[in-house]
Amino acid sequence: MALSLGWHIILACFGVAFPAMIFVVHRRGVVKGDADALELARRWSKVSAVLFAIGAVSGTVLSFEMGLLWPGLMGPFGDVLGLPFAFEGLAFFVEAIFLGIYLYGWGRLAPRVHLLTLLPMMAAGVVGSFCVLAVNAWMNNPTGFRYVDGEVTDVDPWAAMFNDGVWLMFAHMWVGAFVVVGFAVSGVYAAGLLRGRRDRHHRLGFMVPFVFATVAALAQPLVGHVLGLRLAETQPAKLAAFELAETTEQPAPLRLGGVLIDGEFRYGIEIPKVGSLIARNSLGKPVPGLDTVPEDERPPVNLTHLAFQAMVGLGTLLAALGLLFWAARWRGIELLERRWYLRCAVAAGPLAAIALEAGWIATEVGRQPWVVYGVLRTTEAAGESPWIWWSLTGTIVVYAGMTVGAIVVLRSMARRWRAGEHDLPSPYAPGSPELEESSR
Repeated sequence: MALSLGWHIILACFGVAFPAMIFVVHRRGVVKGDADALELARRWSKVSAVLFAIGAVSGTVLSFEMGLLWPGLMGPFGDVLGLPFAFEGLAFFVEAIFLGIYLYGWGRLAPRVHLLTLLPMMAAGVVGSFCVLAVNAWMNNPTGFRYVDGEVTDVDPWAAMFNDGVWLMFAHMWVGAFVVVGFAVSGVYAAGLLRGRRDRHHRLGFMVPFVFATVAALAQPLVGHVLGLRLAETQPAKLAAFELAETTEQPAPLRLGGVLIDGEFRYGIEIPKVGSLIARNSLGKPVPGLDTVPEDERPPVNLTHLAFQAMVGLGTLLAALGLLFWAARWRGIELLERRWYLRCAVAAGPLAAIALEAGWIATEVGRQPWVVYGVLRTTEAAGESPWIWWSLTGTIVVYAGMTVGAIVVLRSMARRWRAGEHDLPSPYAPGSPELEESSR
């Protein structure tokens, strides 16, 4: 399931952030009569449709995996988790319907009406992601039920859905989606600029998503910091793993890189006192160590620590990349003319995706050995089917096929656009022979 989630989460980011970017360029085209902006909106909407179709398949696979791979979770806790999953399904259908209307509406709807069809699609993407994040936040902050002798009673699905951790976790993921999509899309146009395509179309295609990415990358450390401040009270073992704290320290150092080997910190750098300042907002508050947690309740420490630091390190680099661009522009320096910066912008897309995956590894591995923190262990929730390896093989084959298919389709679309070829006309477009024939 880690494979499925790691693959699907990138597509989920596009479902959350891409419609907002399409809305911005489409609105600019409608309000200012900007032909380049309208062309970007039309092309991006087709890319969005391809990614949405693939995401629908991968999301369906995930829904089956929840029941097949985790019967010990979905069986007892189905009543707790049913509400957010139901709302997520409704949001998916709303998004699909309005994506279809938007794609069909080119040349058929009034410009402003057509633009407004993006709003339900944007809202549905946000609602759907919130519902999924509500489930994950509940797994980290379980509430809305009583667990007595292995039985789940007194279920309050609303309390479970709106648990204490949901808003911060949702904000962290929502902002992260704009980081990933913004840098990914701007990176595509940075590659075009590197190849000498310095027309206004490519510059606008770079600037719009890059603005989103920069704002999100600068906001993300603040959201992540506030989210991290809760860990000392809610998940001290995860915080200890993040900070690589073998024992409780006051004040604690900040450990950059490194691993714990036989209880000793090696191959990294320690900066005195900074760890307490970051993790607890105070030099006077301790960072709990792994010695406060029973050995059988500790997460895989080194993996959690390295994943967390990869997320933070890459996020810092991405924020610096955006800040450098706007600082240089303020001083009259155009970095879009500098090939070294364009190469960095191209690399930012994959790096943003790696940071996202690292963040989720830190979150999920850091919760171990619990699937529902403090209530249900992962070993108790997992299924024991002897056919699990066949399921994994099938998932790899399906996802590999979808990946290859997506690359082939998107590259084909890009080649046609670069060649200046127009899209094939719709069979029911105004002036088409089919429409004229049907009107007789």
